[in-house]
Amino acid sequence: MAAPNKGRRPAAGGQSRPGRALAFILIAMVALTGGMFISHTTTPRLGIDLAGGTSITLKAKAEPGQESAINKKNMDTAVQIMNRRVNGLGVTEAEVQTQGSDNIIVNIPKGTNSEQARQQVGQTAKLYFRPVLTAQPTAAPTPSASPSGTGKATPSGAPSATGKPAPNASAKGTPNAGKPSSGSTPQGRALTDALKAPGSPTPGASKPASPAPDPSASGDAAAAKLQAQFAALDCSTREARSKAGQGAKSSEPTVACDKDGAEKYILGPAEVDGTDVSKSQAVINQNGQWIVQMDFTSGGSKKFAAITGKLSQQQYPNNRFAIALDNQVVSAPTVSSTLSGSAEISGNFNQTSAQDLANVLSYGALPLSFQEQSVTTVTAALGADQLHAGLIAGAIGLALVIIYLVAYYRGLATIAILSLVVSAILTYTIMTLLGPGIGFALNLPAVCGAIVAIGITADSFIVYFERIRDEIREGRTLRPAVERAWPRARRTILVSDFVSFLAAAVLFIVTVGKVQGFAFTLGLTTLLDVVVVFLFTKPVMTLLARRKFFAGGHPWSGLDPKRLGAKPPLRRARRTTSAPVDNPKEA
Repeated sequence: MAAPNKGRRPAAGGQSRPGRALAFILIAMVALTGGMFISHTTTPRLGIDLAGGTSITLKAKAEPGQESAINKKNMDTAVQIMNRRVNGLGVTEAEVQTQGSDNIIVNIPKGTNSEQARQQVGQTAKLYFRPVLTAQPTAAPTPSASPSGTGKATPSGAPSATGKPAPNASAKGTPNAGKPSSGSTPQGRALTDALKAPGSPTPGASKPASPAPDPSASGDAAAAKLQAQFAALDCSTREARSKAGQGAKSSEPTVACDKDGAEKYILGPAEVDGTDVSKSQAVINQNGQWIVQMDFTSGGSKKFAAITGKLSQQQYPNNRFAIALDNQVVSAPTVSSTLSGSAEISGNFNQTSAQDLANVLSYGALPLSFQEQSVTTVTAALGADQLHAGLIAGAIGLALVIIYLVAYYRGLATIAILSLVVSAILTYTIMTLLGPGIGFALNLPAVCGAIVAIGITADSFIVYFERIRDEIREGRTLRPAVERAWPRARRTILVSDFVSFLAAAVLFIVTVGKVQGFAFTLGLTTLLDVVVVFLFTKPVMTLLARRKFFAGGHPWSGLDPKRLGAKPPLRRARRTTSAPVDNPKEA
């Protein structure tokens, strides 16, 4: 009868193979630790409150008469675009959120790309392709015109753009060194014609019989006004360049400067806009120069082909088109034939400037314009103090938990402490690897989530230990008590951890900013609690149950039957009663 009895014990007791589980979790810890050192990332990435950074307040502005554009939908869209822009630059843990009805707060952690992100978050990125009506190199700014005392006397290294032509077509960028033209020159006539209403008579055409205003006269007046603006245009400073042509509609001619202030322009109405660009990326061309490639939508490709077809029939300089971004000309190439498909912006780009431009164009135009209200540098000193205080609080909490475990569970506290160490190793290595992996950054709420997880993990140990002690109180020896207690404890642990994980998931979904760090850490440590209890705590308990110190019920083991209140007569009675059923006597 010995063989059936041996075969029945694993089924009844649910005996496991603890060595396999321990080997698996050991391999996992070694792999995570090795991956951490291989990636040369040995510390978690820190958030803005711990590492410092920049906090920017942006205020939304609407065009005159369009104040209703400042609404929740447009503000939410702006937040999404800004988030994509900073993420496209590799800036992690950047927080972009609305404050009130017309403000957006952008918190950018300290890092290599934080300054680039600051420059791009508020850009409207209004991109237009406009025909060049007049162009002129700017004169050297005087000290009065340029407070900083800097400027360029002559255009040098002006950027250009080339388009990918259709078969047998070509294009290249050529800077214009001409002077502004009067209304009697071809450029001036082009400017006057651009200001006329569609279908209006040319200057040489006869006037209608009825006394009506002459459209050409109004066009001449508007052209003269625009020429005056052009003559007075100052491109010596960044602020002056950003205000050039401010308020002009895309359907109207306007004045503009190039981004370096080396040349100024009068530009015709926009023929193609940024919404017609489907994709933009920074690449290196065959000459080893950085360029920005733009692919057009099907509709945008047709528009681009139409405008380049018209410009190719004009004489220089009216065969140029300007790529204007936020009222500044990025490049103004000449066109010799019809272009279609895509365009390449080239010039004196480096990798950073090319990627900046491609990033802004790729992630769209903001639905509103924003004005920078304030820029605050956030130091890490306050966060470091708070982190230090939080770590002290966590250490105190952990010490109290260990004292309680030792005083109440004695020898069992060893298992609990080892499990906490394993959980800490897994948590630290995973958080460190998630920094470069998904951009996770550790902030103060995340640290709080890790501290709260100590209690959740300790609670799982207590549930299991109390189930084992209950089995011993009922008169069972340690080894069967460990196995019989596990299914009941397992259900309780899973239900408890599921509730904690569900709360963390809901909190992560419905909140923004730093609170998500708390929810993420809480959810991660809850999952790790299940892993540690199943793959470490239970196998170790199974192995130690075979040791005489625990199996014999040593007073310092925490499993002394007398201390737990188990009555020996009850144990003997249970053995006598159950002997005929579970353990038949052998001859």
